[in-house]
Amino acid sequence: MAQLSPRTGLYDARFEHDACGVAFVADLRRDPSHQIVDLALQALENLAHRGAFGADPETGDGAGILLQMPHRFFSEVVGEDLPDAGGYAAGMVYLPVDEDAFAATCAGIEEIAAGEQLRVIAWRDVPVVLERAGQAAVEVAPRF
Repeated sequence: MAQLSPRTGLYDARFEHDACGVAFVADLRRDPSHQIVDLALQALENLAHRGAFGADPETGDGAGILLQMPHRFFSEVVGEDLPDAGGYAAGMVYLPVDEDAFAATCAGIEEIAAGEQLRVIAWRDVPVVLERAGQAAVEVAPRF
């Protein structure tokens, strides 16, 4: 175990809480299933003790779950011919709401991808339900 740094100035090692709020759920013997997602969401709910809320209790800290690439899902929602599973990547970006800034940002991302010998296969607006978000989140919500 690493030794904590000695107290220096305003730093005090007594306030260190390593790995608080981390959960890991995996099933290495079966195909992907919705059960593993349910377990991950349950683990996330059990981490509420972290106090990851601000003045607006409906706006959290953005904690979430990480999943493997759901190829069938991407094939259905993208509506484009995708390479075989494992032959592409997906990016999640926070984009401007303003249409001109949105278009310019997307063009910039495509230019960067092309510079890396990659191509953007498709763009997808991720559905969001802002009515379920806290006011603080709604006020600054980007386009996904």
